[in-house]
Amino acid sequence: MTNRDARLNARARLERLLSIVPWVAAQDGVPIAEISRRFDYPEDRLLSDLEEIVFMVGVYPFSPDQLIEVMIDDGMVWIRYADFFGKSLRLTPDQALALVTAGSSLLAVPGAEPDGALARGLAKLAAALGLEDGVPVGVRLGGVDEPILTTLRAAAAANHELQIDYYSYGRDERSSRIIEPNRVFLEDGQWYVDAYCHKAQDIRVFRADRIRSTELTGRSFVRNEEDPTNLRPSTGPIEVTLLLQSAGEWIASAYPCRASEMTDDGFKVTLGISAFAWLDRMLLQLGPAGQLLDVDGVAAPDRAAIMARKILERYRTNEG
Repeated sequence: MTNRDARLNARARLERLLSIVPWVAAQDGVPIAEISRRFDYPEDRLLSDLEEIVFMVGVYPFSPDQLIEVMIDDGMVWIRYADFFGKSLRLTPDQALALVTAGSSLLAVPGAEPDGALARGLAKLAAALGLEDGVPVGVRLGGVDEPILTTLRAAAAANHELQIDYYSYGRDERSSRIIEPNRVFLEDGQWYVDAYCHKAQDIRVFRADRIRSTELTGRSFVRNEEDPTNLRPSTGPIEVTLLLQSAGEWIASAYPCRASEMTDDGFKVTLGISAFAWLDRMLLQLGPAGQLLDVDGVAAPDRAAIMARKILERYRTNEG
C-alpha cells in the first residue's frame, strides 16, 4: 500500500465517490485515468470501488432497473442513474423534518459551507415545511421516559450503580439487574446505555426505552473503559443458517454474518444468535422471504410455522 492509499481512509473514499458519481454521470464516458487524477483517487482502488460499491447502490427490490449502472470498458467509465433517481423525491412531513434536522447538524460541523448547496437545499425544504429561521424545533428521540434517561445519564456521570427493571426483546422476558453504567448514547434514533451487568458478569448494551424503572443502590463503582460497539443480537454461541429470498437479503447488511453465499435457491447466510426468541421473531418478520435451514449444523424444523400456530392458538384462546 502506498502512502497515498493509506491517506484515503473509508470516510475519504465515500466523500470522493459521492463527488465522482454525479460528475461521471453527467459525461458521456470518462477515462478512468482522468477520474483518478481529478479526484486524487488511486486508479486500482477506484476501479474496485466502482465495481464493488457504486454498482450495488439502488433501492428495493434491487432489480437491475433499480441499481446504478456502472460500465467500464477499455479504460473508459460510464455511470447511469437507475430510474428511481430520475423521479421527484416525495417525503412525508416527518421525513422532511428529520432531513432538515440532520442536515442542519451537518452545517454546524467546522468546514461546512454556510451558503453551499446543502444550506440552500435545506432552506427550500424548511420553507416548504413552514419553518422559520432561528425558531427551535422540539425533537423526541427513542420514546424514553425523561426521568429514566436523566437517572441513567446522572449515574453514568457520577459512577453510581443502578438497579433496573429491564425487558429483553431477544428473550421476551423481564428481569431485575444491577448495572454499572459506563455511557449513555444515541444511535439510530434510540437511546442506549452500555454497562457492566452483574447478572451477566460482562459488559452489555441496554436499550433505554426497555428499562421500566431505575433505582440507585447507593454504591459507587470504578469505571470500566471497555467500549462495546456491537449492538446487534447476532453474536451469540448458537449458529443458524438461513436461506433468504430477495426481499429478505437485507438481513445480511443489518446483522454481521459469519458466512454467506449465493445459491440457485437463494442467498444463504450464517448468523450467531444468543436466544431463539429473537430468531423466531425475525423469521415471522421475514415470512416467505426467509427459511431456517439448520441450527448448529443440524436440520431445523419450520420454527416460523410453529410460532405462527402458537400465536393463532393464543388469539383463539383470548377470543374465547
